[in-house]
Amino acid sequence: MGKVIVGMTVSLDGYVADEHGSAARLYPDLADLQGSPFMEAKIEETGSVLMGRHTFEMGDPDGFVGNYEFQVPIFVLTSRPPGTPPKQDDRLTFTFVTDGLESAVAQARAAAGDKAVTVVGGPGVVEELLRAGLADELCVDVMPMFLGAGLRFFGPAELESVHLQKIDVEEIGVRTSLRYQVLG
Repeated sequence: MGKVIVGMTVSLDGYVADEHGSAARLYPDLADLQGSPFMEAKIEETGSVLMGRHTFEMGDPDGFVGNYEFQVPIFVLTSRPPGTPPKQDDRLTFTFVTDGLESAVAQARAAAGDKAVTVVGGPGVVEELLRAGLADELCVDVMPMFLGAGLRFFGPAELESVHLQKIDVEEIGVRTSLRYQVLG
């Protein structure tokens, strides 16, 4: 079975969104990333995606088919599935998991096969996965900017028992991508 890879893009002062909840300032290089070897490698390694409900709602769920970089099964961790399911096709499907994090990870792993489960959820989902010992790798893309306020990547979570080992450091334009193996 493939590994579970969690992570986010973060400012130097530790924020994943500004005080208005927008992450747009963290992606001035979005156009450059699309189609890049860095992004193509992420797409190739991904067999399924796990995200939280908030992340799912931030995008245009009906616009995911054919447009979202990961055209794979998507598992949305939620307590309330949407009344109307979003558009799907034979490659990109949505499963709304209401019975907890462990179930969501198990279903996403089964769908991914030998490929990775890429977690694109918010910091809460990332912290839950790390605390539960369900993450295999942590990827942190650091952007050379300060947001000053907003949503922190890691809050006062109890993560001191999580140990990391550096796997890779890669520079992609202005961003620095750090990749760690989660040891426990």
